[in-house]
Amino acid sequence: MAAGVGLLVIFLAWFAGPGLFAISNETKGTTVQAEVVQPAPCTGGGATERVKFEFGGKPTEGSLNGCGHGKGERLEVVVPDGASGDAVSVHAADTTAGASDARRPLGLALLVFSCFAGGMYVFLVLRGPRVPVTA
Repeated sequence: MAAGVGLLVIFLAWFAGPGLFAISNETKGTTVQAEVVQPAPCTGGGATERVKFEFGGKPTEGSLNGCGHGKGERLEVVVPDGASGDAVSVHAADTTAGASDARRPLGLALLVFSCFAGGMYVFLVLRGPRVPVTA
């Protein structure tokens, strides 16, 4: 019975889709054309470039978490929803922050192991304590 319930849970999780494990590849923001104002070399970590773009009908500057672009190079960036002010943090439109295709199989594997552990616990509880036989 416990094994059947575990298999049912795994089956339903598989068909629930990526939203079950909070995996979302949708872009949250507005895609705009930007121009690199101050490029950054790709030496070391944490390189940030300055870009300018038009957002909300006015010219805006922002910081792009990236490197290797040339000065004056044009690229598409995503401006987050609700962004305001002079220093807006943007990311390249062809990237997705925090997405990994390995999360779904890993989440399903953890779900399988937890169903197995739950089934084993039910088995041990229903079996009862084992009394050692003395001869």
